[in-house]
Amino acid sequence: MPASRSAEQFRSDLLSAGILLDTGVDGLYHRSGTFERIARGVEQRASAAGADQHAPLYYFPAIMPRTVFERTDYLKSFPDLIGSIDTFVGDDNDHTALLQIAEAGGDWTEKLTPAEVVMCSAACHPLYPSLTGRIAEGGVRVECQGFVFRHEPSLDPARMQTFRQHEFVYIGEPDGAVAHRDLWLQRGLDVLSGLGLEVEPVVANDPFFGRAGRMLAANQRDTTLKYEIVAPITTDRLTAISSANCHQDHFGAPFGIETSSGSVAHTACIGFGLERITLALLSRYGLDPDGWPAEVRNQLWP
Repeated sequence: MPASRSAEQFRSDLLSAGILLDTGVDGLYHRSGTFERIARGVEQRASAAGADQHAPLYYFPAIMPRTVFERTDYLKSFPDLIGSIDTFVGDDNDHTALLQIAEAGGDWTEKLTPAEVVMCSAACHPLYPSLTGRIAEGGVRVECQGFVFRHEPSLDPARMQTFRQHEFVYIGEPDGAVAHRDLWLQRGLDVLSGLGLEVEPVVANDPFFGRAGRMLAANQRDTTLKYEIVAPITTDRLTAISSANCHQDHFGAPFGIETSSGSVAHTACIGFGLERITLALLSRYGLDPDGWPAEVRNQLWP
């Protein structure tokens, strides 16, 4: 069973053991080799579960084109979570002014200009522009991974500001999207319970922003578009460590993706949260992976 400790205590234990290193910014950590060894083992275990899909694997960078980001509708739904990147594009005079502001302790970022890239909002978002047009009969399946950013500073180690999602994505007919979501919900449960984690599926919704967002969240729950796989990491709450989602035509329409019959494509995905699964394992079995049960170690590092 997970240790009886709060999120703050678990964070303190992880820092004391050197598994995470504090950066001075809540929710931002340097990860040790021990942490990465576990996370990469989880990645390999998740990837192996999808070997029969014969899906191409892509690793996406932590930034994405601003124009693509705007088409995902993330700005409308989650403005409180986004991360925009600014750069300096001025001349010598502008540089002098920037340095003067910085030396005076002012806000030197006012001299910066938004770049053509933003922090990646979800691992699958950079995928969709590459699929614009008509796709093959039977749909498209893709395995992908990327670092994503969510501006949610917290002392809870499971709520990092940047983390990895390992995803299996389907693009195609509506029935195929639902089938993909349901298949991977069960596979996700099998993978995670096979590692000895106490997991369960729950109907969920995304944290949409504002009054309109509350209506979207209620509709998402009522139509059971999103399921989370939750597990105990600390005593404070059950934490989502994976999610399986149907997006309907939310990405097919803005990115102009059509099925073989010419209709707007629907999409679905499962995302394995590598950092949260790693934390769930550390909580479940202790902070020394070499002492974990052999049946768990053999799955992560065959």
